[in-house]
Amino acid sequence: MMEEILVVKRHIKYFEMCLKVLPGRYASLDNSRMTIAFFAISGLDLLDALDKINISPADMIEWIYSLQVLPVEKDGLSDMSASGFRGSTWTGASFVQPQTDKILYDSGHVAMTYTALCTLLVLGDDLSRVDKQAIAYGLKNLQLENGSFQYCVEGSEDDMRFIYCVAAVCYILNDYSTIDVEKAVNYIIDSLSYEGGFGQRPFTEAVGGSTYCAVAALYLFNKLDRLKPSELALITQWCLNRQQSGFQGRPNKAVDTCYSFWLGATLQILDSFQHVNHKANRDWLLSVQDYMTGGFSKWTTTSPDPLHSYLGLAGLALMHEEGVQSHFSPLNISQRAANHLHNLQNSSSW
Repeated sequence: MMEEILVVKRHIKYFEMCLKVLPGRYASLDNSRMTIAFFAISGLDLLDALDKINISPADMIEWIYSLQVLPVEKDGLSDMSASGFRGSTWTGASFVQPQTDKILYDSGHVAMTYTALCTLLVLGDDLSRVDKQAIAYGLKNLQLENGSFQYCVEGSEDDMRFIYCVAAVCYILNDYSTIDVEKAVNYIIDSLSYEGGFGQRPFTEAVGGSTYCAVAALYLFNKLDRLKPSELALITQWCLNRQQSGFQGRPNKAVDTCYSFWLGATLQILDSFQHVNHKANRDWLLSVQDYMTGGFSKWTTTSPDPLHSYLGLAGLALMHEEGVQSHFSPLNISQRAANHLHNLQNSSSW
């Protein structure tokens, strides 16, 4: 039996297609184009193929900056409460600097801010046009009394996903001064379930995605030492128990492509990825790649989508798959992009 291989050229074509046009079934994601771009551009980065498509990095960088929500300047005062990046051009005004009137519902979204900053790093931008002070101030307005964060200033759901996004944005900006880190960390610790994984909030079921968000956020906050050795052992065991061939997100659920990253990256952060059955995990991931169109699917019975395509590649990157660039798990970007960030932070112009 021939060993399955990664169809690199088809995956490159798939990610390029995601940047140009999306199937009709993804129409509901129009207000989240930033996230789709993050998956596609990061996928191309992992394949070392950003120079192999017919879209220039400069054009992509300009599009991202067009979605920055800048402070509102009025009567000599600067209102930074809604600062960040929006998800698409569905609302707001591009490149209005400064804005003089608030546009209803035109505010930064913390997940879009995270993906925008990461994508700029992947594209080699120096972040010089990012209004770092305004974004940091905007994060302050998202934190709730219990330590968690909503995703926009108008009010929204709040859970572990947005704590992770805030931790990542603070890490990138190298600025934690505007938020209450201790409250956020306490919220994370309180969300550790008896099973060994983390729920989306305290007293909820452990899930693979929220476990990654919790552990990665603690890493980015430099607070992993808040977990006791016994808790670290329990978390590690819970993650390892999720491997069937690939990984499932919860006990008694089907194996799902994205959890090869969510749980694999968690184990890597905890220095335990060596205990994963690499062959079984790789076999699963290659079984869900589409050999005709490129891309990865959630299951073998479904069609490829941008999220599972990128996270499938990221899962392979954790195992040092040939042809896939190394990965920096805490930020969910390539190691090359993470090195670029660290070089920027160490420069005199930061």
